[in-house]
Amino acid sequence: MLVDLRRDTITLPTEKMRERAFAAPLGDSVYGEDPLQNQLEEYAAHLLGKEASIFLPSGTMGNLVALLTHTQRGEEVILEENAHIRTSETGGIACVAGLMVRTLRGEDGLPEPQAIENAIRPDNIHYPRTSLICMESSHYRYGGIVPPLEKMRAVKVLAERRNLSVHLDGARLFNSALYLGVEVRELAACADSVMISLSKGLAAPIGSVLAGSREFIARAKRFRKMLGGGMRQTGWLCACGLEALSPENIARLAKDHRNAKELAIGISRVPGIKVDLAKVHTNFVVAELEGDVSSETFLARLKEKGVLATRVDAKRVRFVTSRQVDENGIRYAICAVEEVMKETAD
Repeated sequence: MLVDLRRDTITLPTEKMRERAFAAPLGDSVYGEDPLQNQLEEYAAHLLGKEASIFLPSGTMGNLVALLTHTQRGEEVILEENAHIRTSETGGIACVAGLMVRTLRGEDGLPEPQAIENAIRPDNIHYPRTSLICMESSHYRYGGIVPPLEKMRAVKVLAERRNLSVHLDGARLFNSALYLGVEVRELAACADSVMISLSKGLAAPIGSVLAGSREFIARAKRFRKMLGGGMRQTGWLCACGLEALSPENIARLAKDHRNAKELAIGISRVPGIKVDLAKVHTNFVVAELEGDVSSETFLARLKEKGVLATRVDAKRVRFVTSRQVDENGIRYAICAVEEVMKETAD
């Protein structure tokens, strides 16, 4: 038995996605002639409460296109110090967009609004101009935690008062909305632009969407083309994307959250494992290893028992639930963790 809890990116397309993909009408999307890409972009914009959206191959490209569209080279972006845009997107913010980065710590995934305001550069020719604030929900590096909605709204109010734009990295935004019990458009309203991933827990094989105003998206299309995201017959992919955004498929994420909570509770009872249950907001579980066992040793022994997880650092590991792992797999993983910790203690 193999239980893969490394990331929710391992999800495979559903049967409905496969059926819709192979029946999809096709057209050249760069010319605006792929009917399902047009449909997906219109529907995603509606779902997010924005005027328009564009389909892109990946979330990394979506975030980079947003950075390029909102800013000019040499300007500065404020974001949380462990934001995915800074830590895990290959330095595109500097190498491609040519931007300075101002980082702030946010224990709940988002810096305090006052700290953000204090970080905004004064109008001085010696300093780069602050032009953009980036938020992330759920926060990947902090174990899928969801920043408070009221705090996000406060950041948007601050940005409007200081004439700054806000971009939301919402790769798992539907997980966040589910945790908060709100419509996803309420989270998207906290930003001028928002990127959502159609893969990960939503199970599309590829693709993300960037949404914003019509003017913003018109400019963003040029940068999408520049970065190689001007794909042609995209109907197969967009058919999967439309199914990914179906109400039934989005609602199914609740099962991933329940499985994550069950896993967290189960392994927290294992001697030598510490889990902060209050921080299990979505489909992530971060476990801290006590004693002498290292994350490398733990993961290697866990793999021998058919369970895969991911290293966070020398003493912490991360488990991510998805539709690829059912309740039986979760129970098996709990037993495997218990066995590994017992063996390492002997």
